[in-house]
Order: sequence, then C-alpha cells, then structure tokens
Amino acid sequence: MMRKLETLFDDQVRPALAAHGGNVEIVDLDNNTLFLRLQGGCQGCSSSNATLKEGIATLVKQNFPEITDVVDLTDHETGENPYM
Repeated sequence: MMRKLETLFDDQVRPALAAHGGNVEIVDLDNNTLFLRLQGGCQGCSSSNATLKEGIATLVKQNFPEITDVVDLTDHETGENPYM
C-alpha cells in the first residue's frame, strides 16, 4: 500500500504543494492511520491544516477507504514560517 500511496502523492499531492514551495513526506502507516510531515513552504504555513484535512486527507480516504485518519507530525513552530 505504501507504494500506491507514494504514487498518489507523486501524481496529485506533491505537484500542488510544490507550486507553493512545499512538499510532504509519508512517515508511516500504522493501524489504518497515515502519518505525514509537511515540508518547505508548508511547514509553518497558516493554511497547512486546511491543506492536510480538506485536501490531502480527503484524497487519501477517497482512494484508500481503509485509512481512517491522517495525522500531521510537522513541527510548525520551527521553519521559515512558524505560525503555532
């Protein structure tokens, strides 16, 4: 499943994030929970929560209904644009 997730992210998620200077790393998949870390312009961005919940999580759950939760492990207090 990780390979299929990476393909989905490479095809649909990362290009959109890259347009704003961002990226996302798939950290782990455990007990139907996907753990991600936002990078670049997404780390500390005030819109990152919306990007994660309304964009990435929605797309992931549509394509992989067995994934029940998507968790952001990003330390948004550090980086170029801290907001928390």
